[in-house]
Amino acid sequence: MSDRLRVGVVGVGYLGRFHALIYSRMPEVELVGVVDSDPERARQVAEEAGCRPLAGISDLEGRVDAVSVVVPTTAHLEVARPLLKGGVHMLMEKPIAASADEGAEIVRLAEQAGVVLQIGHLERFNAGVMALAERISRPRFIEAHRMSGFVARATDVDVVSDLMIHDIDIILSLVDSEIVALSAVGTPVLTEHVDIANARLEFANGTVANVIASRVSDRTTRRIRVFEENRYESLDFIEQRIDTARPRPRPGGEWPEVVSERLEVEPVKPLDAEIAAFVASVRGGPPPLVDGRVGLKALEVALRVRGEIHRRLEREG
Repeated sequence: MSDRLRVGVVGVGYLGRFHALIYSRMPEVELVGVVDSDPERARQVAEEAGCRPLAGISDLEGRVDAVSVVVPTTAHLEVARPLLKGGVHMLMEKPIAASADEGAEIVRLAEQAGVVLQIGHLERFNAGVMALAERISRPRFIEAHRMSGFVARATDVDVVSDLMIHDIDIILSLVDSEIVALSAVGTPVLTEHVDIANARLEFANGTVANVIASRVSDRTTRRIRVFEENRYESLDFIEQRIDTARPRPRPGGEWPEVVSERLEVEPVKPLDAEIAAFVASVRGGPPPLVDGRVGLKALEVALRVRGEIHRRLEREG
C-alpha cells in the first residue's frame, strides 16, 4: 500500500456524493474515481471531488485499496463480490444486504480475502450514542423512537430496513444477550412497503426493548431512553443531549429525591467520523466498530421484525 490510501466510491447518489467529497478532503487518501449507473452523475461528482469518473467496477480493480459502496441494497452482493475477491477493503452502506444469505456471503468473501469490511451504521458514530454507550452498564428496558416525514428516497425498502435497523443495531450493542422473543406490528401508508413499525425485543437476560420507526410522521424525532436499576438515561439525537435521572437519599426523609442532570454532548459529523474510522482500520488501526458480522446480526433481527409484520398483515387480510 502506498503512503496515501487509494479509494473509490461506487454509487454517488445523494449519500455517495458525500462519501466522495469527504475522501477528497482527506490528506492521507487519494480519491481515484467514482462509479455510478448514471454516467452524467458520475461526471458531475467526479468534477466536484477532483477525481475521475469511471465507467464501471472493473475500472476500479487493481487501482484502489479501498472502496465505499453506496448503491441500492439489492445490488450490494453483485457489487461487492468482484471487489472483495480482488482484496479491496470495503465500507458498505447499511443494511449489509437485502437478505441474510447475501449478507453472510459478503462476510464470507471479506474474511476469505482478509480485508476490512465495515458496515455503514452511521448512528454508531453519533457523539451522543458514543457518550450514552459509555454510561450504560446493565439496561433493563430500552425505548427507541425514530420518526420523520416522508422523503421520496430509499423507498425501495421498508421503514424497518431504512430507519429501524439503526436502533436495532444500537440496542444490540448495548445489550450483551440473545433475543428470546420478538413481536412486531406495522403497516404501509404511502408506499407499497411498511412505513410505520413497532417491535418488541425480549432478551435472555431479562432486558426488554421497544422500538418505533415511522417515515410518514409530521415531525422528526430521534430519541432513545434506557432504564437501569436506579438510573434513567435519555438521549435526544437531534439536540445531542443526554438527560439523566436517579434517586438520591433525602436527609431525614422517608423517600429519596429524584435528581436530574443534563449532559450536553459536543457534536461531531457522523459520516466524517465513520469514514475516518474506516480509513484508520484499513491503515492498521482499530478494527471496525460495526464489522460485517455485527452488520449481519442487525440485518437478521431486522428481517425477523419484517417477517413478523408481514405474517400479521397476512393474517389480518
